Amino acid sequence: MTRLREILRDRKGNGFPLAIAITLALVIIFCGISEYIRLLIIAQGVRDAVQTAVISTVNDNYDDVYHGVREGYSGGYQPMAGDFEESLDYGDIYGRLEEVLGLSYQGGTRVKFTEDGKTEFRVWGLDVDIENAPLAGGDRAGNRFVANCEIELEVPVSFGGRLLPAMRITVATSAGYTPRF
Repeated sequence: MTRLREILRDRKGNGFPLAIAITLALVIIFCGISEYIRLLIIAQGVRDAVQTAVISTVNDNYDDVYHGVREGYSGGYQPMAGDFEESLDYGDIYGRLEEVLGLSYQGGTRVKFTEDGKTEFRVWGLDVDIENAPLAGGDRAGNRFVANCEIELEVPVSFGGRLLPAMRITVATSAGYTPRF
């Protein structure tokens, strides 16, 4: 019995449970931070791909932009019977996104799958708004050929082996054309 009392009064090894608790807490914090960084990387990659697609659309409109170099116009117009008519090309932004991001069409959305077949992210709801510069407005602040684009992004979130509510954001980007002499 005295031997048992000596063992219970001995304080050696009391830091062991605390060390395990601190290690587990750090692992949980690291997992949360790594999931957050994964979401940021996916959102940034989708934004960059959408930006590339919108810039390509603006470049596709280059051939229709009225080149009034002397006046500095940058609107999408074509000469038509002594006047100018608006001429815009919205391009194939979804097609470019499918090519750049490796998306596949499924149920009304474009989906990116991981190597093991799980959904990495999905995009839908593309909205492209092309703002044509006024024909006689020149290229002052705000008067240029601009393409604004918004798309919905959904990324599944998992933590501790469980799926949590997905992150849904609207990715917005813009690109413009200004003629250079």
